[in-house]
Amino acid sequence: MKAPITILIVEDDDDIRNHLERVIAADVRFKVLGTAGCLHDGVEALSRAAPDVLLVDLGLPDGSGIDLIRAARRLPTPSECMVITVHADQHHLMTALEAGATGYLLKDALPENVCSSIIDLIHGGSPISPLIARALLKRFKVADSDVVLVDPLTEREMDVLKGMSLGLTRKEIARKLAVTVHTIHSHVKRIYEKLEVNSNVKAVRKARDLRLIRETDD
Repeated sequence: MKAPITILIVEDDDDIRNHLERVIAADVRFKVLGTAGCLHDGVEALSRAAPDVLLVDLGLPDGSGIDLIRAARRLPTPSECMVITVHADQHHLMTALEAGATGYLLKDALPENVCSSIIDLIHGGSPISPLIARALLKRFKVADSDVVLVDPLTEREMDVLKGMSLGLTRKEIARKLAVTVHTIHSHVKRIYEKLEVNSNVKAVRKARDLRLIRETDD
């Protein structure tokens, strides 16, 4: 007989945690290794036994579920991680994915059959709520351009670019950043090379198309 898929649930909302535990425990394909309501207890549970799947909230009372995802992915046999959260914004989504999450479900849009989502996750799928799918599409859609920077701008180059978007001269940008004009010339040259443009106007327009800067930055 095939061994059940082991699950660890880390969720601070008692009602949601109990609901998930009840639904999952009722399915013979799964075994709930434990539940936790905070980051500390989640880390403790991970140290005792590595689950096949970690179901984790991001907003825990003593920290972020992101830390738990990273810990679960560092295990000798990494756990699959599915986020269950109220956060539908791109920042939380991308941070979770970069930490190693492969599923992202919103609490107010949990699928009727959470167990099917877990099976999908185990089989290599990435269950995500429809609203999150839309956020992902928006995140990777580049306005009026299919170009993605191979060599991203540095933090200082972004500072210079923002100065350019404000219509500042190189001398004014140098004064604002407390560097020499020669240094600004070097930064601008690198910005032009990375954005594949040959003027400030084109650089600013390209940066907006790539969503490196926004209209409100100027």
